Amino acid sequence: MGLSDRKKKILCMAVEEYIKDCSPITSGGIKDATSLECSTATLRSELNALEAMGYLRQLHTSGGRIPTAQGYRFYVENLLSNANFTESEIDKVGQIIDSKTNSLSEIVSGIAKALSQATNYPTVVMVDGLENLILTEFKIIPLLEDKLMVLIGTVAGYLTQNIEVKATSEDCENASIYLTNHFRGETIGTMIDNIEQFEDGMHSEIDAFSEVVKTLIAGLKKLNSQKQFNVRREGSAKLLENKDGIEDAKNVLGVLEDEDKLSDIMQIKGEGTIEVTVADEDDAKCSVVKAPIKVGGRQLASIGVIGPQRMDYAGIASALKVLIDNLNDLKGE
Repeated sequence: MGLSDRKKKILCMAVEEYIKDCSPITSGGIKDATSLECSTATLRSELNALEAMGYLRQLHTSGGRIPTAQGYRFYVENLLSNANFTESEIDKVGQIIDSKTNSLSEIVSGIAKALSQATNYPTVVMVDGLENLILTEFKIIPLLEDKLMVLIGTVAGYLTQNIEVKATSEDCENASIYLTNHFRGETIGTMIDNIEQFEDGMHSEIDAFSEVVKTLIAGLKKLNSQKQFNVRREGSAKLLENKDGIEDAKNVLGVLEDEDKLSDIMQIKGEGTIEVTVADEDDAKCSVVKAPIKVGGRQLASIGVIGPQRMDYAGIASALKVLIDNLNDLKGE
């Protein structure tokens, strides 16, 4: 059965009030917090109906009500479809995005830190799409003891690799020029898939530094097959502020330590901008507000804010929306 406009307003207000101060919701509290022109008795009747429909539950017979997972889910879906997101400034993120000379790991770490500080909840970035990055240049630098440092320029910052192979400075320079000339503008995935074809067709050209190229490609394949996590725990202390929610806080902190669980909850399942999982839905141990990070229209990573069932979904979604809108301005050019 659908909800009337009044029930929708009451339910959303009930969830927001509970998120704000963790106090069970009463008809009197709703009347004080809303501009609805109806009696306390009518509000009590509406709260009873919302409880019967599964959106609220009563802690004690004579006490107030708190939202259920179903209630949070309705609130989140209503929020994401109707909210006008505030364009609040996240200056640190803008500076990070503009610094394309930074390493990708520094950029990812900075983005996660900025969002965690903006929302005051733990934040996770899972990089799971390196093959989609568009290449701009290669710089191969000889180090000591037959080791080379490779700087792989991409539209979203550079990747670094140290590889063990013997090569002269001239070989390193020639390999850098060869790889840049042949793969600038292509994705890492295209390079990995087609390098053997290039090697066969240009054997005489790359003969002197073929081991450099082969070792580099092997390293890229390994890097591309691994999910990379950056977990920022700023805001973890906030989880412990509510003494009644210590168990919820433990669940969240436990997920942050488990890469398998993180990988599962950070997967983007749809095509939308922002996705939300509410704790207790489908046995979820924590809530997460997440979104894809795309470069040139292709997904590079997912970013998510993790917390208990009772968390500030509206504030988190607003900060995340502003962030990814800025991130997705990277067109891959």
